[in-house]
Amino acid sequence: MQLIQILLPVIEKENEDFPGHLYADIRNELTEKFGGITTYTRSPATGLWKEAADKTVKDEIIIYEIMTRDIDKDWWQNYKQMLEKKFQQEEIIIRSWAIDVL
Repeated sequence: MQLIQILLPVIEKENEDFPGHLYADIRNELTEKFGGITTYTRSPATGLWKEAADKTVKDEIIIYEIMTRDIDKDWWQNYKQMLEKKFQQEEIIIRSWAIDVL
């Protein structure tokens, strides 16, 4: 079994929240395709990274998780590109782990 996480930004470059329908559309699409989804939206997670030696960037994200037996890497690569365009991001992180369901 594979656990897939999608890290989605909360705030646009103009410091405004993305419209809620974007997240609902993604949630509905992934639920339909994979049969279920877990969303972490109550308290956005905060990420920090060094963009340059003198510049730290802060980002607030929500996390979507999906469990699936197999990963179609081509499908996920195309989906990632669609999300990057929709959220106007240089990169959306999608990561996966092999897991054992107990």
